[in-house]
Amino acid sequence: MAFSTRFTVGFMATICVVCSALVSVAAVTLRDRHQVNALRDRQRNVLVAAGLVERGEKVSEETVAELFEARVKTLVVDLEEGTIDTSIDPTTYDPRRAAQDPEQRRRLAENSAGLVATAPYELVYELTDEDGELDAIVLPVAGRGLWSTLYGYLALEADLVTVRGIAFYEHAETPGLGGEVDSARWRASWKGRRAFDEEGKPVIAVTKG
Repeated sequence: MAFSTRFTVGFMATICVVCSALVSVAAVTLRDRHQVNALRDRQRNVLVAAGLVERGEKVSEETVAELFEARVKTLVVDLEEGTIDTSIDPTTYDPRRAAQDPEQRRRLAENSAGLVATAPYELVYELTDEDGELDAIVLPVAGRGLWSTLYGYLALEADLVTVRGIAFYEHAETPGLGGEVDSARWRASWKGRRAFDEEGKPVIAVTKG
């Protein structure tokens, strides 16, 4: 049976409208769940960098949330002033989205990380021990690789100088090359290194060769 052009176009249009509606409903319905998953993923990676959870270890969302709640305090830091801003909710603020927003991002001068802009605020994580004393600080790190921008966390001991651990959670680098940032051997090589000198200047750099 032959179909007219009008019928075919109308049928296709109807299918497009229905599919669009289904996608929109799914996006709205799952938005809260997506935000929770993003928050848990961020918390897990902070714990990995701090050595409280091993990469690849099967830890439930509930355990991650409980451990994070008990040991970690999230601080919103104004990168220009170097001060903590308590007016911003750290559970909803997204530095990466802010860095892509023309109205919020701050342009950067040429830098070794190869970044063009940064967010006005960044999330920093303060870990405490069982007695409530400072145990470590976890800082977000990012930089351009060969094929992508790498995102991760660097954990410093309570002296704010000695590296405790590092973990990258997102990149698109080639396995065996830039992808070596995921290897346990490479990540272990950072532990115990000094990140800053006596004047507070960074003394760690990744070199080619």
